[in-house]
Amino acid sequence: MMIATTVTVRQILEQKGAVTHAVSPDVSVLDALSVMARHDIGSVLVTQNDRLAGIFTERDYARKLVLKGLNSKEATVGDVMTPNVCTITPSQTLDEVMNIMTENRFRHLPVVDHGKIVGIVTIGDVVKAVIDQQEKTINHLSSYIAGDLAT
Repeated sequence: MMIATTVTVRQILEQKGAVTHAVSPDVSVLDALSVMARHDIGSVLVTQNDRLAGIFTERDYARKLVLKGLNSKEATVGDVMTPNVCTITPSQTLDEVMNIMTENRFRHLPVVDHGKIVGIVTIGDVVKAVIDQQEKTINHLSSYIAGDLAT
C-alpha cells in the first residue's frame, strides 16, 4: 500500500535547491560529460537562447553515442540529446512525478514555470522525499501511540 502524499515539486526544490546545469546543443559530448562529472550529476539540460531544447543524460551517452561507435570529442550534444523533453511544474505533486517517471522510465525531469527553467527533479530527489514523508508519518504515529499528541 502506498501512502498518498501532498508534497509538491516546489517543496522538493526548496529542500535541494534549484541549481541546474546546462550546455548548448553545439557543445561536444565530451565537454558535456565533463560538466556532469565535475558536478557529479547524471544529466545536463540543453538550452538554446535561454529555452529548453533537450536533455543529455548518461543513458543518451551509452545508447546513442557509445553503441553507435561515435566519438565523444567530435559528436555534439545536439546529435545525441533527447529533444522534446517532458517537463513538470512546481505545483505538481510527488505522486504525479512518480507516475510520470515510472510510466516513461525517466530519471530526470526539468521543472518549468511559465516558460522558465526553475530546477530539475531526479529519481534520487523523489526517493529522498518519499523517505522523508515516511519518517514524518512514523514519528507522528509513534508520538500518537505514546500519547504525546492531543487527539
